[in-house]
Amino acid sequence: MFWKRRPECPVRPVEQEWIDRSMDWFVTEFGPHRLRAEVILPTDDYFPGEYSGSRQDVQAVLKKLCAHMGLDPARIVLEHDEADDNPDLSAHVPINTAGSGAAGHHRVRNGKSIIGIRDDQAARPMALVATIAHELGHVLLQREAGRDDHEPLTDLLTIFFGYGIFSANSAFDFSRQVRGDYSYTQTSRLGYLTEPMYGYGLARYAWLRGEPDPPWARYLDTNPRTFLKRGLRYLTAAND
Repeated sequence: MFWKRRPECPVRPVEQEWIDRSMDWFVTEFGPHRLRAEVILPTDDYFPGEYSGSRQDVQAVLKKLCAHMGLDPARIVLEHDEADDNPDLSAHVPINTAGSGAAGHHRVRNGKSIIGIRDDQAARPMALVATIAHELGHVLLQREAGRDDHEPLTDLLTIFFGYGIFSANSAFDFSRQVRGDYSYTQTSRLGYLTEPMYGYGLARYAWLRGEPDPPWARYLDTNPRTFLKRGLRYLTAAND
């Protein structure tokens, strides 16, 4: 007799337990109405008009996200940080390069939240939305600032507030750059969760929303969409 293999979770048990527990806590903290709110899509319906990457465009995106996340934009101050890479050096190093880390920062000054966004993020609308959503997550989670898992928790919160497509699609970037006679591949990570963790986080989010086959999944890149589907298969089997 051949036994059907049980679907496996795409993340490690410790990561699964943390994601499940954190998502349940979000429902308690922010309410089921937020869980059932719309998922934001990378379409003109949500971000209409032309986007040139100017600082005015970044400010407009910030105001839009503030409105959706229930934050007063008058209490948010936007700062622009210069990029920390060196394109001139990269042009002379035809090898793989890698980078990771935060593309923004958050701090509190005189009762207002100061959000810093790197200028190079403005040229990448998907990553810009993910970065701003993460920094606004810090505003929502100020009381949890002392937690050891505060940064990854803030990334996970972007999923709960409907920006998971942007965060997951921006988690890993692979591109080939050409400068003069040199070409090189560049990889970068944005945020504090891995692609499998984003995928399972999205799966848990969809499961809590009662979406065994979420229509918004088609907007995900191949890797996070694959992990999402694996996560949903696992959750379906585990709850049968």
